[in-house]
Amino acid sequence: MTGKPANGPNRFSTYAGFVKLEHTVFSLPLIFSAAILRLHRWPNLTLAGLILVAAASGRVMAMGFNRLIDAEIDARNPRTHRRELPRGAMQRREAWMIVAVAGAFYVTSAAMIAPMCLWLSPIPVALFALYPFLKRFTALAHLGLGLAWSMAPLGGWLAAARSLDRFHNVAWLWLFSVLWVTGFDIIYATMDEAFDRKAGLHSLPVAIGKRPALRVAAFVHAIAFVMLALLWYKQLYQDAALWWLAAIGALFIWQHVVAARRPEFAFFTLNGVIGFLVFGFVLAGVPFNA
Repeated sequence: MTGKPANGPNRFSTYAGFVKLEHTVFSLPLIFSAAILRLHRWPNLTLAGLILVAAASGRVMAMGFNRLIDAEIDARNPRTHRRELPRGAMQRREAWMIVAVAGAFYVTSAAMIAPMCLWLSPIPVALFALYPFLKRFTALAHLGLGLAWSMAPLGGWLAAARSLDRFHNVAWLWLFSVLWVTGFDIIYATMDEAFDRKAGLHSLPVAIGKRPALRVAAFVHAIAFVMLALLWYKQLYQDAALWWLAAIGALFIWQHVVAARRPEFAFFTLNGVIGFLVFGFVLAGVPFNA
């Protein structure tokens, strides 16, 4: 490793970079979309705050696990060797400290929402801890990330319901999340195709090539779009939501037009916008309680 830990004000930016705080834009809109879908109104301030703390701390813990598990691989990858752990800007004990503190916030906020949320809280943690190992064994690792990330709408629904009552009503949003994240992780993996092949790691681009993998990602996203259309048909009804649905479809198309040339833009920027469009879609479609 090279470099040394930063001091003072730079420490927060180092920690923020380690856990990729900006990636929360993918999960937060889905979490609050599910909560609104369950309540047919905005969650009250207390519940919204607890959901936010649980979501953010769970996300930090998940990324911390990912970075710790993959630190050795990241150090060998030209695209990732400048991440905080490989370059020595952070020590592993600091990373574990971040994971532990985030875990404490996650468990506490889950317990304050409802006992059921506390009992089920280990499931997302286990999925995110398992996901980094999948690329060592299977090209279906992208689906593993989709399943892990899809805990976001399930968590939002459970936080709002505080029970499993009508849990099936979150199914369309959950299926969308699984497919959406699976598809954009395939796009993301194209950036590491050459390294992954050399390192013996598994991904769809490694298994079938970049162009065919991008076609699979486009197909997966097409099905994800259908899941949103079914959500509108079955549960939302409001015509205003169709404008949001059309915008989501347009961004999916744009994403796959540019994915081969600009995978990072397709992965982060456009998908970040899609997450908020899904939130707007649900907000515009849900018939709010008086």
